[in-house]
Amino acid sequence: MKSVQKNIEKLRDELHLHSYNYYVLDSPVISDYDFDIKLRDLINLENKFPEFYDENSPTNRVGGAVIKNFNSIKHDFPMYSLDNSYSKEDLEIWNDRIFKNIGDGNLEFLCELKFDGVSINLTYENGKLIKAVTRGDGVQGDDVTENIKTIRTIPLKLKGSFPNKFQIRGEIVIEKKDFLEMNKKRLIEGLDPYMNPRNTASGSLKLQDSSEVSTRPLKCFLYQIVTYEENCKTQNDYLISALDWGFNISNTYKLCNNIEDVYKYINYWELRKNDLNYEIDGIVIKVNDINYQKELGFTSKYPRWSIAYKYKAEQISTKLLSVSYQVGRTGAITPVANLEPVLLGGTYVKRASLHNEDQINKFDLHINDLVSVEKGGEIIPKIVGVDLNKRDLNSKKIKFIENCPSCFKILSRNESESHHYCLNYYNCPPQITGRIQHFISRKALDINGLGKETIELLYKGGLISNYSDLYNLKRDDLMTLERMAEKSINNIFIGLEESKKIPFERVLFALGIRYVGQTVSKKLAKEFKSIDNLMTQKLDDLLLVDEIGDRISESIIDFFKIDQNIYIINKLKELGLQFEIMEKSTQKHNILSHNIFVISGIFKNHSRDELKNIIEDNGGKVSSSISSKTNFLLGGDNIGPSKLLKVNKLGIPIISENDLIGMTNSKL
Repeated sequence: MKSVQKNIEKLRDELHLHSYNYYVLDSPVISDYDFDIKLRDLINLENKFPEFYDENSPTNRVGGAVIKNFNSIKHDFPMYSLDNSYSKEDLEIWNDRIFKNIGDGNLEFLCELKFDGVSINLTYENGKLIKAVTRGDGVQGDDVTENIKTIRTIPLKLKGSFPNKFQIRGEIVIEKKDFLEMNKKRLIEGLDPYMNPRNTASGSLKLQDSSEVSTRPLKCFLYQIVTYEENCKTQNDYLISALDWGFNISNTYKLCNNIEDVYKYINYWELRKNDLNYEIDGIVIKVNDINYQKELGFTSKYPRWSIAYKYKAEQISTKLLSVSYQVGRTGAITPVANLEPVLLGGTYVKRASLHNEDQINKFDLHINDLVSVEKGGEIIPKIVGVDLNKRDLNSKKIKFIENCPSCFKILSRNESESHHYCLNYYNCPPQITGRIQHFISRKALDINGLGKETIELLYKGGLISNYSDLYNLKRDDLMTLERMAEKSINNIFIGLEESKKIPFERVLFALGIRYVGQTVSKKLAKEFKSIDNLMTQKLDDLLLVDEIGDRISESIIDFFKIDQNIYIINKLKELGLQFEIMEKSTQKHNILSHNIFVISGIFKNHSRDELKNIIEDNGGKVSSSISSKTNFLLGGDNIGPSKLLKVNKLGIPIISENDLIGMTNSKL
């Protein structure tokens, strides 16, 4: 039996290597016929000796698993979006900001093509693929492991020396020539052609039958390794290592010594991007040094050490047929252009945002105007111009509405704001349902089983009028709704009960206070500890909170002036939702209270997150930038010269990690 097992393992290793040579290196060393013979031999052996089953065997490339539901998986490391730039001036600002934070030094950049595909996060343990998850909302995505195993440019088993466990991120694409062949075949079969490669790749990953996925010409380019272990010092080193381990790394990336080299790379590919066999929508620029990446960190949305440069978007002309108006949950009115359908960037565009009245007046828009449309950031269609020479002299000028399109109340507009608002806060249906939909959304209370359509059905049926009413629903109420099965109803009630465990900062965000987003909610929760404390604050007290300005402070004050809001909050309190911060068991004391720290440099004994936790657990605050309010710079090796200059100028003490431990008597 040992000889059989060795033979099976030998065949698997050979087929893994031949797949790598063929699909990644494009340099096969055996014929297709010989490959098929080896694969057939392996299939026969595995069928005869099922005790030697291996989920990562090359035989699993053909698929066969049928997936009824794709489980939602939380990412170990968030999959952030990239901030976008559209000009070299934008990149100059980004470059200057980096130098301001880390100081003058040898700053290299790694530039890559921004593949227009579907983002994927792969997890490997002991050299084997164990999980593949889509990006989703960046916090969690769908488990598509069985479907990903059918993609031959993704290794099931690695070669060489690699970390015990790590994640690698990439983009699933369909090449242009393969896409044309797919559509040619569909037309012959009398089927409608696919719209574009990206959407087709995305839809392929969600097919329930993995054997069907295996017939799709999906490819994957990998570009980012994420791990707790520090195996490499630079982004470039990681890519070189990943290539050695068997990953498909595009040979189009380039290490640039400075921002001028980055511009050369951008210019080079702007001339050649249409010659590529796959779609790209720009260039990704990353700081090459991993320690610099850690020092720069992240905003709530983007990594500070990376940015996308977007090439000028494709434009096309079409006719403006009419303008309709949407009401948001805050009462903001957004005009939407209804267009004669036109193919743009691979999809048919029928609508485009006009943002506000100023945008309409800027173009002096008339009905039936021939307008130029592009996709902002190549995603959201927008009007960018009007052909005045082709305007009908009898066409009607578009005049912004005076009344709410839903409740018909007179609209209001402050001089300092660009939007019109419907002030009928409690009786305007889109505002009411919009607030409830925000309340149940994933980043707020994340109530499983409830969606936009269900909320609208419940509201129209008179079952809810605000988000606290959700907790008074009965099973019989839901049974009357269309397409509502018993399992779905059970999920809703489980979700409502689980939402009572959601921490205060997310409950505060869920209330939908205007201008109070996720980041602001965290700051307010941390500063004031409870909703009762927050409600009693005066304007001047709120303004003392870091990064909380006049507009946010006034909005908070106004929200708590409304009796109905206080009534709903009290009702939610009685139902058991979290309206005060749950102090961590690790909280020691407030020895560092009223002290603001900035952390800079590379540390020997603790990670930056560990040091941040020590400061916050002892009542201190951590800021990302130095100002006159900073009390200490917690410095490691390689503090940026600009930071050093600023703390010396302001007379701010520099302390070491050991000094911090001594100040707090913390133990790690």
